Amino acid sequence: MGLRDIAIVGTAQRPSEINSACTSVELLLPIIQEVVTKVGIERQDIGFWCHGSCDYMSGQPFSFVAAVDAIGAWPPIIESHVEADGAFALYEAWVKMQTGEVDVALVFSNGKTTSGPINRILNLQTDPYMVAPLWPGFDVLSALQARACLEAGVVTQRQMAEVAWRSQRDGKNNPFTLSGTEMSVDELLSQPFTVDPLRAHDCAIPVDGANAVILAAGDAARRLAQRPAWIRGIDHRIDTQRLGARSMIESSSAAIAAQIAGVGKDRIDVAELHAPFTHQELLLRQAMGLSESTHINPSGGALVANPAMAAGLARFAEAAESVFSGSADRVLAHCTSGPLLQQNLVCVMEGE
Repeated sequence: MGLRDIAIVGTAQRPSEINSACTSVELLLPIIQEVVTKVGIERQDIGFWCHGSCDYMSGQPFSFVAAVDAIGAWPPIIESHVEADGAFALYEAWVKMQTGEVDVALVFSNGKTTSGPINRILNLQTDPYMVAPLWPGFDVLSALQARACLEAGVVTQRQMAEVAWRSQRDGKNNPFTLSGTEMSVDELLSQPFTVDPLRAHDCAIPVDGANAVILAAGDAARRLAQRPAWIRGIDHRIDTQRLGARSMIESSSAAIAAQIAGVGKDRIDVAELHAPFTHQELLLRQAMGLSESTHINPSGGALVANPAMAAGLARFAEAAESVFSGSADRVLAHCTSGPLLQQNLVCVMEGE
């Protein structure tokens, strides 16, 4: 028995903010209502709800329970939560739908990245015995990775600046991002280092945000969307947590996930890569074998808006939207988690 055909049929995103005063419920409520209205589905027809967020960012245990209020008290629901980016919640929903128990699922995620020291919060994803007690922060760890890549000749400072320039340019056309001031590549290269060899534009802009997508199977998907974004392959791989036991100049987990998801079987028109640092986009492109013809992050990507725990699901939403619009036929959506691209979730979607 083969896998069920499952597609993204609708998306909604909240415009990025800094220092938002909204609670998680206030962030999520209008987004959930928007995607339900866009797709034109009744809430009682949604068989499964799955939420991605991080209690550490809220500063209290089981904070996700309060976020369930955004769904509403009626009708009764079947709900789950993933202590991770919403993209991983989407993966759980896809697996749930493969069982045949439900035909429609709603996935949502939120992150108030600017309400606390996100570098220290994310530091808790590192080895709790050897790394976390040193409190290096993700920027410092990524700077070490960038230095290793530069010295190995895997990337150059100019290539990194070109990634930042393209992200700023494309982000200006995306209403959900904070793209900032667009500079030329040479101007970017003249900027001072923040964490050598990284400059400010090499690091993602932390923002507060929320988003949601609706998945549907088979005929339900065709009924709910004119051109569903069909998930043709999806895979999640993890590198070891021990930083000294894996290479800093490549991403084997991204390469394996891309292969299993079927990235190399045909051309990829658009790739939405969750790359919080410029050199990491270059590493991901190499690991996945993406060609020069692939349009990378037409949304601007995480570099111009990185709501922690929602930036990965945003990549799925953006990739799906390019299928909905007909601007792309075969797309890639990617989410990473952990230090130095430790975890990688890769998904290939197609239109009909």
